[in-house]
Amino acid sequence: MTYSVVLCGCGAMAKGWLRAVQSTPDLRDTLNIVGLVDLNEDVAQALAAEFGLADVVIGSDLQKVLDDTGADIVFDVVIPAARHAVVTTALAHGCHVLSEKPMANSMEEAADLLSAAASAQKIHSVVQNRRFISGVRRMRRLVESGAIGDITAIHCDFFIGPHFGGFREKMDNVLLLDMAIHTFDAARYVSGKTPLSVYCLETNPSGSWYAHGASANAVFRFSDDVVFTYRGSWCAEGERTSWESAWRIVGTKGMLTWDGEDGFKAAVAGSDDGLLRGFAPVEVPPPSREEETHGHASVIADFLGAIRTGRPAETAGEDNIRSLAMVFGAIESARSGRSVELAA
Repeated sequence: MTYSVVLCGCGAMAKGWLRAVQSTPDLRDTLNIVGLVDLNEDVAQALAAEFGLADVVIGSDLQKVLDDTGADIVFDVVIPAARHAVVTTALAHGCHVLSEKPMANSMEEAADLLSAAASAQKIHSVVQNRRFISGVRRMRRLVESGAIGDITAIHCDFFIGPHFGGFREKMDNVLLLDMAIHTFDAARYVSGKTPLSVYCLETNPSGSWYAHGASANAVFRFSDDVVFTYRGSWCAEGERTSWESAWRIVGTKGMLTWDGEDGFKAAVAGSDDGLLRGFAPVEVPPPSREEETHGHASVIADFLGAIRTGRPAETAGEDNIRSLAMVFGAIESARSGRSVELAA
């Protein structure tokens, strides 16, 4: 079966979505891009030309383009402030929706989108593409194996200095809302735990080229007494971490570290006598399913699988709202100076 798709929001992020579709045979054969929507139709025209989309309907009004195309699916790649209107319009039209992250611009909007998707009996899922990469899948597999025992703590460092320009440099809470959600979602996925509370200190350091919130330090309490700490900055010049953060996962039997790129190390306690008992290396296995490690392409494939089978999408709104709650809980904590309980 093939599906007709309207892509709404034709800025730079949309290119990654279209590259994933066009470079993946199964997706290319299944998805037919029939419409492009952007407030600036010249941007949509340029995107169509770049990707060879000669016959698409182009417009600035999503409802009209959906009426003209009869699309089955909407790819929502708009800025967060426009997401609620785009998703509710698409669902009301009878479309399944795959959204860029974050899922919504507030927890109230997110809850409303859950209700709208349920009422429409359609799938609304979120592109948490960083969850669908080899490194994150490998961490999850090792944790599930029990090789390093029961997880007690996860620690992540993220220090990069990107000069995006555009809307990000004008956003409030830019690191937490636009980037940290990737690491938060991955920590929840890898640990298999539920986030319960958060304390966060957010700053905009001297020299920052962002309007607000380019740095954050957060401590989360997860279920089963697991602690997750996040230290991050988007205005850290110099030798950077990976975009995927640098990870240390502590278990009752040993530890796993990942540099966010190719560097994995895992070890369990050794048998030496003395103050420090040494360690014995543990192999970090490959992902159990290689097809789940291709970022955007794997998210889109999972979304389509959910449409075909009726099973929940891995990053469906019902699940992803927990990651969004981590973000808005951290923002609330930073504003109030107090620990914030997170909705289960």
